[in-house]
Order: sequence, then structure tokens, then C-alpha cells
Amino acid sequence: MSIDCIIVDDDEGGLFYLRSLVDNTSFLKLLSFYTDPAEALLAIESQIPKLVFLDIHMPGFNGLELARIINERMGIDAPRIIFTTGFEHFAIEAYKVNALDYLLKPIEYDAFVRAVYKAKADIDNDRQLQITADYTEHDFIFLRVEYELVKIYLKNILYIEGFKDYVKVYVTNADGYIKSLTTMKNLEEKLKTGAFMRVHRSFIVSLDKIDSVTRSTIRFGKILIPVSEQYREPFKKFIDKWF
Repeated sequence: MSIDCIIVDDDEGGLFYLRSLVDNTSFLKLLSFYTDPAEALLAIESQIPKLVFLDIHMPGFNGLELARIINERMGIDAPRIIFTTGFEHFAIEAYKVNALDYLLKPIEYDAFVRAVYKAKADIDNDRQLQITADYTEHDFIFLRVEYELVKIYLKNILYIEGFKDYVKVYVTNADGYIKSLTTMKNLEEKLKTGAFMRVHRSFIVSLDKIDSVTRSTIRFGKILIPVSEQYREPFKKFIDKWF
């Protein structure tokens, strides 16, 4: 499977050379190339490439700033970034913005090949994990946590609290919670019917972990979770089975 990529470099000579390297690498597919970082940002957000070759010294804002903006705006959809620059002293800053590699100009082909094969391995691994995550299993799910997918056993989940852009999954075998960029609707589809129940716009609970209930609340130890009017009737039916 090919890897979609974009090149950003304000130097026409460097841009042409990188294009030739990409064209000579069978699994890379060049979507577009830019000398203006602002134009490049718009293209990256709309085209969502898997890989970006990014110069550092550019007009307007530099490659490091562009990488930070890409990561902040695109989150888990952000592409892998390989910096291409003539200045070695930016290497530490580059890795602070999660750069996959750092190539010094003039770029030798063997260094380029090593970097893109590293990107290929990373992207292929992510694709395989995503396939696994999209396939609903009976005893575990995978959740996106920053730049990796984390396996969560259903038996360890206490309850899930939803926010606008993410969820907090509270589990029995860890302190605190696991924060994931996903939605409550997505989790509802992955969780086992009969073992979990949506009881509030912001809460999904593990039914066998409940300590006590009232008509409108659920208790897990010292934690009290509300049951909203919208979900009260199905929750009542669950409770009625035990009386």
C-alpha cells in the first residue's frame, strides 16, 4: 500500500531534489509540494497525508512551528514528519514536536531510504493496529492514547466519562483513568451489550461493577454517577430483573 506524502521546502532546488527522491521510491505517492508553509498547512489539513517532508528555515513561520500547529490541529490524524534541513542544531527541537526523523542537507539517498522505511514500518504498524481496533472483540478493546493504541480488557472497566472531544476510561487495574481521543457513541458500539449501559449523556457504566443504586444514581465505591431521565427506563428494567 502506498504512503501519501507532501513536501514543504522554500528552496526550489531542495524541493526538486526531494521530489526526485520520492518519485524513485515505489511506495511513496507525492500528493503535492509547497514553498509557502501557510499554503502547505491548508493542504495538509485537507489532504491528510501520512508523511510530510518538512524544511525548517522558511518564510512566515518555520518548520518547527508548522509541525506544532499540525500536531495541535490534527491530533491522531497528524502525519509523520521527517525534517529536511541544512542545520543540525535543531535536532533536539525537532524531536520535541514528535519528528520521525531528521535529515541533513545535502541528503544522501541511503539516509533518505532509511528514514522512509522507518516511516513505512511505523505507518504499517498503525494500520494493522487500527484494523484490530475496528474489529469488535468480546473481551477487550483498543483505545487511541496519544500516538499509540492501548489494549483495555473489558473486565477491568468500571465506568467511562465522556467529554466533547475525548473520554476518560476508569479501570480497576490502574490509578486514575485512561484518556482517549474517541467518542461515547464509538465506545457504545464496541462494548458488549448486556455488560455495559449508557446511563447518562456523559457516562457508560459496567453493570457488574456497580456497588449500589437508587432510581437516579449509581455508586462505585465513593463515586456517585447520575442516571439521567433519558436513560432511566432501560436502567430500571435492568434493576427490576433482580427483584
